Amino acid sequence: ILPHSPRWLMMKGRTESARKVLQNLRSDEEVAEAELQDIQARIKHSSDAGFGLFRKNKHFRRSVFLGMLLQVMQQLTGINALLYYAPRVFQAAHFGTSAAIWATTLVGLTNMAFTAVAIAFVDRWGRRPLLILSCTIAAASLLGVGVLLGVGATTFAMQLVLCGLVLVFVAGFAIGEGPLVWTLCSEVQPTRGRDFGIGCSTVTNWSANWAISKTFPLLMVAMGASSTFILFAVFNGLFILMTLFMVPETKGVSLETIEANLFAGKRLRDLGR
Repeated sequence: ILPHSPRWLMMKGRTESARKVLQNLRSDEEVAEAELQDIQARIKHSSDAGFGLFRKNKHFRRSVFLGMLLQVMQQLTGINALLYYAPRVFQAAHFGTSAAIWATTLVGLTNMAFTAVAIAFVDRWGRRPLLILSCTIAAASLLGVGVLLGVGATTFAMQLVLCGLVLVFVAGFAIGEGPLVWTLCSEVQPTRGRDFGIGCSTVTNWSANWAISKTFPLLMVAMGASSTFILFAVFNGLFILMTLFMVPETKGVSLETIEANLFAGKRLRDLGR
């Protein structure tokens, strides 16, 4: 049931097929027709693509580097370090083995459930507000985890609070830092360089994932669990600053408008204006 991209259809010369797809995707036929003409104009005047465009065009390099930076920041939130080593983290908080496994299961279920919040609100609230809210929740909850691990979560009540804070962090990540990074990485790339840009973003994501998952156990030993989670809280705070100064609001903005603003030399955070 998934239709071909209108841009891909236009590149193949299948204009009528592209028009039908756009008419199904857009509520207004005039809007669909205008977007079709926009796509046609972009394709007609595109001579470079992929790495050739990256090499020749400084503005495309900006969008690629933004996508890569977003992916690094996503991994620096600490989400995959937590997901991979959750049983170890809970055992450091004096959970028993069985309790640690059940707490880890709750982490995965929370991540899945709260991603639906992002789906429901991303086009109502916008990318930037939801991402800032996500980073704020994640930073505050990880700071709480770090403090609790520092004082020692030895009582049952403190263990419950710590587990709750971890779940709040995962929920905060799932409503913004997780899904919206991928959304933005796609939206800020121009049509003829989107495959290359998203490819760079994906390689960066998994490279950062590998590096952080390899260093997390070493940090836990060298710095202690408390300082490690406080460090991740700081990274989430830095993600807020990055969002404020670099991330554009793309809600309700066509990809062609974002592309035109990019190549016009607008600041990254103004690409949606």
